[in-house]
Amino acid sequence: MTQAEALNILKTGANVFLSGEPGAGKTHTVNAYINYLRDRDVEPAITASTGIAATHIGGMTIHSWSGIGIKTKLDKYDLDKIASSEYIAKRIRRTRVLIIDEISMLSSNMLDMVDMVCREIKQNGESFGGIQIILVGDFFQLPPIVKKDFTDQKQNSFLKPQVGLVAGESNFAYGSGAWERIRPVICYLTEQHRQDDKDFLSVLNAIRNNDLTEEHRTYINSRRIDYDDMPENTTKLFSHNINVDLVNNTELSKIQEENKIFLMTTTGNEKIVETLKKGCLSPEKLELKIGAVVMCTKNNQKERFVNGTLGIVDGFDGFSGYPIIKNKNGRLITIIPMDWVVEENGKIRAQITQVPLRLAWAITVHKSQGMSMDAAIMDLSQVFEYGQGYVALSRVRRLSGLYLLGINEHAFKVSPEVLERDIDFKNNSAEAVRVFGKLSEDEIKKMHENFVVACGGELKK
Repeated sequence: MTQAEALNILKTGANVFLSGEPGAGKTHTVNAYINYLRDRDVEPAITASTGIAATHIGGMTIHSWSGIGIKTKLDKYDLDKIASSEYIAKRIRRTRVLIIDEISMLSSNMLDMVDMVCREIKQNGESFGGIQIILVGDFFQLPPIVKKDFTDQKQNSFLKPQVGLVAGESNFAYGSGAWERIRPVICYLTEQHRQDDKDFLSVLNAIRNNDLTEEHRTYINSRRIDYDDMPENTTKLFSHNINVDLVNNTELSKIQEENKIFLMTTTGNEKIVETLKKGCLSPEKLELKIGAVVMCTKNNQKERFVNGTLGIVDGFDGFSGYPIIKNKNGRLITIIPMDWVVEENGKIRAQITQVPLRLAWAITVHKSQGMSMDAAIMDLSQVFEYGQGYVALSRVRRLSGLYLLGINEHAFKVSPEVLERDIDFKNNSAEAVRVFGKLSEDEIKKMHENFVVACGGELKK
């Protein structure tokens, strides 16, 4: 399915699961839909399963938005307490469109609880109280983190082959009763906008389809390097934070230059500010030196850098003091502070402001999700869950940008459960293309207009 076809379906008001391989344009399509709604005075609720993902799309976590927080179950008392919160009740009552990004990391139980809260507050028995639900993500990427006490010692079940599961038996969101009730139209994007190396793309597809051959393995192993052969000023990806912090702090201390410090500023609701801080890839206290390897942490079309753009600190502006970085093409870019905000109905509820950089000698695989990188050094020898190796490998655009220090067998593995379900997703997406393709332009346009009116929006003349 193309992005244009998916956008056409989103505009009808149908519940949608928007999926596709890394680089297929899921975030781009969602942003296009958000802009379409806002142009018609419809403000969607923008959320994500994690703080990092939420900052990428300018929203808040679904846990915060729904008032559920860290709860793993809801009883009548919990529901009443959430519903009696004036702010949360008002927020949910006026919501017509709810977007949940990185759905692969949201447990089936959490999606059910959000459904319960929406139905309770809206006093509407329809799924999610009649809100249009847009679920975005790729189940081949990082799975849900499910607390041990809730899963009854089954928190690592995603590591075991699980074939033929039905609703209620999976930790993934699609195993929830809420998923079954919304019956989402599957929009599986098939275009590729990240990888421009066909051979490398064939390897990623082979991992995704559990069809890796010896030729593919040889291809990947051709990028193995020794520690002594690591290219300079190239980001390293690790599976654990301890390795990342050690590398970044050690490398910065080696540079014999003046230390420049940039402090984050904040405004708005304290709890939401804290959530923004946790999700922001730039630290509260950013320490830089000339020669430091850095990575941009936001998109800036005007200055032509994106979340994941690498550079080296070349100096500091003589007037503003802001860092000047040199990218891989030798272009100098002055990086000025940018904002991470949470908005509701056009009003800013919380905002943090920081220079959108972070030290980038190393970064975790988890924090790399959603990034497009020109090059990366990876140590995948300690990969411990399905999706981790695939997420890491799919960050880079081409094989020539991949440098492997180590890799274990699990890095090539994907969840058998997801593999089986993905076949259904692809088939359902093809059926959606066929069904919606039968509708005339006038019929589609009328559906689009009807949904805008139903949301209380204004039709464009």
